[in-house]
Amino acid sequence: MARIAVVTYDPRPEPSKDADLPVLLRALRAAGADADGVFWDDTAVDWAAYDLVLIRSTWDYSWRAAEFTAWTQKVAAVTRLANPAEVVRWNTDKRYLGELAAAGVPTVPTRYIAPGEPAGSLGEAEYVVKPTSGAGARYAARYTPDQHDTAVRHLARMHAEGLTAMVQPYVRGIDTGGERALQFFGGRLLHASRKRAVLARGTAFDADKVAHPGLEPWTPTPAELAVAERALAAVPDAPELLYARVDLVDGDDGQPRVMELELVEPNLFLFLHPDSVPAVVAAVLAAAAAATA
Repeated sequence: MARIAVVTYDPRPEPSKDADLPVLLRALRAAGADADGVFWDDTAVDWAAYDLVLIRSTWDYSWRAAEFTAWTQKVAAVTRLANPAEVVRWNTDKRYLGELAAAGVPTVPTRYIAPGEPAGSLGEAEYVVKPTSGAGARYAARYTPDQHDTAVRHLARMHAEGLTAMVQPYVRGIDTGGERALQFFGGRLLHASRKRAVLARGTAFDADKVAHPGLEPWTPTPAELAVAERALAAVPDAPELLYARVDLVDGDDGQPRVMELELVEPNLFLFLHPDSVPAVVAAVLAAAAAATA
């Protein structure tokens, strides 16, 4: 019987926002695994007792990125971690978009402004400012050129917290075509979803946002699948990925571009794609078996 830790965050005092976690745990147990839902920062957990530690919904990690990446190294030293610790470290900093672009992957153009660097001109058209370490549109906001002073204050707030900012043009294709999320598991396309724009004009960077508005199933086009596969192939050293999500939007030319590559804790949206549960379980069990072979 494989022992599997399905790793999440501690939501207290609020209830967990991971609707997929109980579904996945039940399915793994029904398939014969000894599966536990555990908090990544629970110091009492014996990680070496598990055949596989599966990162699922560690959705507070971006607030504690250094602590989280140190945890991944600790776990990887005693058992199999999915995804691998080095992949997680690379993917926690969205400066990876620059590496993907350099490798020829179509991406949303991105400029980075680290603490101490001048802002300069942020954009001649509408643009987005957000941190390189963030999730759920945390500290993200959309600005027009006449809101430069407000955007600079936003930058100052992030820099004061030691965060590097990223500035991207607002991709208008998201207003018509939405953002498509292609989910891969066990090296194969699992399913895809589409959501509407997250950032509304005038919403403050520190306001709460709906992370997945208008979420619906989606059938990816051949062009979308090709870009997603190019992005995955460009991950440094071509590691074995148990799971991945590639988020795409259409550029001004109407062609898909990578908005984000989620290799740490992407929401699987199993509640939207219940038929995908058996494939996820099979891939997880195969990864656990490979770890003990």
